[in-house]
Amino acid sequence: MKIFTGKVVSLKNNKTANVEVERIVSHPVYKKSMKKTKKYHVHDEIGTKLGDVVKFVATAPISKTKRHKILEIIKK
Repeated sequence: MKIFTGKVVSLKNNKTANVEVERIVSHPVYKKSMKKTKKYHVHDEIGTKLGDVVKFVATAPISKTKRHKILEIIKK
């Protein structure tokens, strides 16, 4: 069970939040730290707002694009 932490960037769909996860990786050759971001479609039963930092977990498929569910809101 993998738990992610990210920021809500879009709430345009019903019961779906678009959450952006940012991570820092090292370049394999140059060893420079880089920021990489990825967006996930997350099932939102709690009712988050734009800009909230949330914790979410991978689950069984809920729809065609949603495979994650929000556990809690960390920061409003």
